[in-house]
Amino acid sequence: MDVVGARIEPEIEKHEAAEGDMESDPALERELEPVPRWQDELTVRGMVAALLIGFIYTVIVLKIVLSTGMLPTLNVSAALLSFLALRGWTRLLDRFGIVSRPFTRQENTIVQTCGVACYTIAFGGGFGSTLLGLTKNTYELSGDSVGNGPGSYKEPGIGWMTAFLFSCSFGGLLTLIPLRKVLVVDYKLTYPTGTATAVLINGFHTSEGDKNSKFVYCNCAVCIL
Repeated sequence: MDVVGARIEPEIEKHEAAEGDMESDPALERELEPVPRWQDELTVRGMVAALLIGFIYTVIVLKIVLSTGMLPTLNVSAALLSFLALRGWTRLLDRFGIVSRPFTRQENTIVQTCGVACYTIAFGGGFGSTLLGLTKNTYELSGDSVGNGPGSYKEPGIGWMTAFLFSCSFGGLLTLIPLRKVLVVDYKLTYPTGTATAVLINGFHTSEGDKNSKFVYCNCAVCIL
């Protein structure tokens, strides 16, 4: 079989965005938007939404971790919940004639990141694994097993647990910076979760995406009912 000169078809065909198609190519609309200062995107409503989303996701993640030992990736769903919560809040205020600041994609990203950080710290800090194994109750249940020496337990405490969580958080941050430099900047590797989250957020914060969000609201209402 002669395969010399054969043309290999791409597995995924990339279509060109139509002129003015903001949803297919959100960059077209984003070029017209002024980039706000990051200080302006740290809002009270955003922090409240992030805390609520982080609380809900922490409970879900710890339940899954204690049941299966696996950590799910909820970045995309956190971005969706962030959008639904804040866009719903701004629309509610508009219905009552209350003027509120615009809900931007940058604020959406901050809320999503803070919500994900909540359950990541809970998992990385060992609340679903290692911290439970340090308690006296676990020590007594282990009996005379290998490595279970006399007094080798530590009860939970606010002081040392807070210091431990700070160490985990800043240790991960200091590790992430050089890894990003090598893997993302130098080798230009695509970060799948971050890319998917960015595409979702950019898609929602367009004129066409705003119309489609109404469909998402209806589906969520039907699911809750």
